Amino acid sequence: MNEVFEDLRAAIFTVWQRRWLALAVAWGVCVLGWLIVALIPNAYESEARIYVQLDDVLAEQLKIAGGTEREITRIRQTLASSVNLEKVIRSTRLGDGVTTQLEMENAIEGLTKKVTVKSEEDNLFELKAEIGQSDLSDADNAKLAQSVVQKLIDIFREENLAGNRGDVAETIVFLDQQLEERKLELEAAEARRLAFEAENPDLIGGTTTLSSRVQILRKDVRDVDADLAAAQSALAAINGQLAGTPRTLVTAGPQGGARAALAQAQGQMATLQARGLTSSHPDVVALEKQIGLLRTQAANENPNNVGSTNPAYSSLIAIKAERQANVQALASRKAALNSELSGLMASQSNEPAVAAEANRIGRDYEVLKKKYDELLQDREEMKLRGQVENERSSFKFEVIDPPTTPRSPSAPNRPLLLIGVLFAGIAAGVGAAFAIGQLRSTFATTSKLERSLDLPVLGSISQTMTDSARALRAKRMRYFVAGSAALGGLCILLLAVEFLQRGMVA
Repeated sequence: MNEVFEDLRAAIFTVWQRRWLALAVAWGVCVLGWLIVALIPNAYESEARIYVQLDDVLAEQLKIAGGTEREITRIRQTLASSVNLEKVIRSTRLGDGVTTQLEMENAIEGLTKKVTVKSEEDNLFELKAEIGQSDLSDADNAKLAQSVVQKLIDIFREENLAGNRGDVAETIVFLDQQLEERKLELEAAEARRLAFEAENPDLIGGTTTLSSRVQILRKDVRDVDADLAAAQSALAAINGQLAGTPRTLVTAGPQGGARAALAQAQGQMATLQARGLTSSHPDVVALEKQIGLLRTQAANENPNNVGSTNPAYSSLIAIKAERQANVQALASRKAALNSELSGLMASQSNEPAVAAEANRIGRDYEVLKKKYDELLQDREEMKLRGQVENERSSFKFEVIDPPTTPRSPSAPNRPLLLIGVLFAGIAAGVGAAFAIGQLRSTFATTSKLERSLDLPVLGSISQTMTDSARALRAKRMRYFVAGSAALGGLCILLLAVEFLQRGMVA
């Protein structure tokens, strides 16, 4: 730690021994720096706030195309556009000396960096312009900054209030031209579609519609199959009932009623078979023996015994005829559906090019029709927007804070720069003195000499001065203090001049 203090003392001693060099360097750096700072032109910033109202109640209710958000974005992008900045340059002192297009482009590029548009809220905008021309005075720069902001506001008001209705009219004319072109294209596409459908009725609607029809026919075929199976089952049931029902009711004669008994027994046998009993069942075996005996008796019976028609049998015959007709109708329906289905599938598989053409024609027609409808809707909305703007404009412009006339420069921060140059000069002087001291092979303390030579130092001789030498040193010290004070005083004087000039800006 002692070594650090010794090094610090040695550095201070080195600088102090060369204090005149440090003061000279400080003066040179400060004078040069203050001269550079003085040559930097002052820039003055003027600002204004404007309010733009676009939220018209009627326009929002009607949902007119190009709503509020789009208009806000357009304002933010065009308020400080290159076109507007060029108008500002030509109408202010910024355009003095601008004769060629290249000079104008450079002027626009420079002004773009100096003009800022900030959106504080959706409808509130802050406009700033910072002007600092080296060939103009501070007062002229301040007035020019205000003029730039005011000119931007005037241009914006003229373009939006006067030119908005003209833009609407031009847009309506453009939409009418587009609608007429789309109308002709739509009519041609509709004529092609009608001609194609007349030649290929099965492909109306394209392959999508064709596939849908195939699916519908397949479903109909499945439904008819189910109905046909139900009808055939019903017909089989009625045939079973007919097999067990006698055609006539036999009346017993003088020889007995063997025929009637035989018919009754045969009916019982049909009933048992309908129940699913086999020939080996005891009831079936007993009934077969009874039928055999009754057949023998019926053969020996008098044939003059007659019977009457069985009404149940006649009713079953009528039901059977109805169900047979239903089965035949369903079978015919199934055949017709299968034939139609086969034809559609053949058209789908054998004519892919025609089906693709049908798809293309239908797709082109739908695209053109959709685009035509959108343009028609846009035109009607634009017409309504024009009527709204003629009756009550949805654009309201108000200057909340007019362009200010700056009283003090916004850049550069000259007081801070002046003080910074002073400290930089002092630091440069101290650094120069220390660097020169390091180049000289001298030792400020005995301990430093001992460490450097690695030899013991027996002692040191103090500096002795005569009275005249002390007087000369005191005189030089006064000169040094005066020179240092003059440097600080010059800095204070420059600061005073700077604040005085700021107060003189009108």
